[in-house]
Amino acid sequence: MPYRALDAAQIERTIELLARRVEQRFPASGLGAVVRELEQVAERAAATATWISRPLVWLRVATGLLVALVVAGLAVSLASLQVQFGAPTLPELVQGIEAAINDVVYVAVAVFFLITIETRVKRRRALVALHELRAIAHVIDMHQLTKDPEIALARAPATGLVAARPMSLFELSRYLDYCSEALSLTGKVGALYVQRFDDAVALQAVNEIEELTTGLSRKIWQKLTVLYTLPPVDPSGGAVASPTAPGGVAAASGPAAPAEPAPAPPARSGRA
Repeated sequence: MPYRALDAAQIERTIELLARRVEQRFPASGLGAVVRELEQVAERAAATATWISRPLVWLRVATGLLVALVVAGLAVSLASLQVQFGAPTLPELVQGIEAAINDVVYVAVAVFFLITIETRVKRRRALVALHELRAIAHVIDMHQLTKDPEIALARAPATGLVAARPMSLFELSRYLDYCSEALSLTGKVGALYVQRFDDAVALQAVNEIEELTTGLSRKIWQKLTVLYTLPPVDPSGGAVASPTAPGGVAAASGPAAPAEPAPAPPARSGRA
């Protein structure tokens, strides 16, 4: 089922391609370094996801031996009981039932603890890796935090407190789009950990990362909407046409240019 599961190799290639795009468009930028770091995390994620999906044979053997030891100890304790025939009194009956229930509960808890050791070991490793992805998502958000569309549109003067990187409208749109792509790929890397690991706690952590990256990407697209909606300010005092929006429509301000007359339709021949 090639289209029902994430391919770790394809995710790594996509991140590597994004890193090259960022480095070509913005050489020596911090965003490029972050995407390269995400590429290394994706490589480790593929190996970690494979490790999580495989059974830990040595741990299962050790767990089986411990469970057998617990059951054997319970059997020995039952065999060592001295059975007295005769009608027990009510206090003796209650005491015997209570002791039997306690033994069954303790043995069940011990067996459950031993059986779930493998799941808890894998869960801990997945949560540590997911915490690393959460930190990378926040680092990506920090890189787009100071990229203000109003500065690029020359609609507000710079304060001089933030080191400005001169960007054209197209470069700023590319930079913000690269940040959005990096956040989306961060969520896809997180999904690798639970693709073949059925654990409710790890799945909830992955969903939280997906919600985090989606929320951060939504802020980026709000900036892109402002970038493509507001027209830049002309230094001479007027507003000029805004850059072409992703849909291909350019929002223009000021008086509209006169429409050119439509060309006359060509003469039709006798053939259809």
